Amino acid sequence: MPMTSKQMIKKLKMNGFEVISQNGSHVKMYNPDSNITLVIPFHSKDLKKGLEQAILKQAGIKED
Repeated sequence: MPMTSKQMIKKLKMNGFEVISQNGSHVKMYNPDSNITLVIPFHSKDLKKGLEQAILKQAGIKED
């Protein structure tokens, strides 16, 4: 089942990421431990499977 932007942000927060800014429909998140910055699209639609996997891979999170 595809993940929504809210679910992705919640998952990233549980893995040490913090919201540092939001510009329009994109949320910028940063993890001080791994020094990784990610930009998450914050739209009302579900994230596409490829984008979801790419974000999780960049964050270093194994998919459940």
